[in-house]
Amino acid sequence: MGDLDLASLRRQYTQASLSESEAPADPFVLLRRWLEEAISAQLIEPNAFMLATVDETGQPHARVLLLKGFEPPYLYFYTNYESAKAREMELNPKVGATFWWDVLERQVRIEGVVEKAPPEVSDAYFATRPYESQIGAWASPQSQPITREALEARWKEYAQRYPAKEVPRPPYWGGYRLIPHRIEFWQGRPNRLHDRILYVRRGEKWEKQRLAP
Repeated sequence: MGDLDLASLRRQYTQASLSESEAPADPFVLLRRWLEEAISAQLIEPNAFMLATVDETGQPHARVLLLKGFEPPYLYFYTNYESAKAREMELNPKVGATFWWDVLERQVRIEGVVEKAPPEVSDAYFATRPYESQIGAWASPQSQPITREALEARWKEYAQRYPAKEVPRPPYWGGYRLIPHRIEFWQGRPNRLHDRILYVRRGEKWEKQRLAP
């Protein structure tokens, strides 16, 4: 195999800027604006973010999820409560989350804690999922070893069990809400002089400052 010439890959960022005066006092206002602009730009999965957790040995784990609720001060996502990430969050509720919108040359880094969403919130969201996804939630023993044949057999089994459109939410599946205490907005700029505006929650208020790129 030939060498990958990664060192020479470079891009000049020129799309936008972010100043302290443009950054509102409430970071959720800016986060909503950036999410709306990512959606308007018709990016693939504009609500996708990387969630980082830590296991009992201190080993970090990261994977991409989809943000499915924006209700400040909460950010909602959903998963299997018996999955590896759920077990890690049960052990240590401190997490990191990162959004990356390449076309807009933007990144948002979030640090905070998670807690399970109220059951009625999980029920309401589950009811909005497509039927096939609802059956998939029942069929998948997430993070457990399985063959493709066994997975598809489980899907057919639960589809037969719940043939109607009204599928109950599995007791082992539901939502989490992320409560941020640190949010950093990164806007790419020319010559690697990127804009970084950091918000840190102090009690009920947010403080913001510029960081060196």
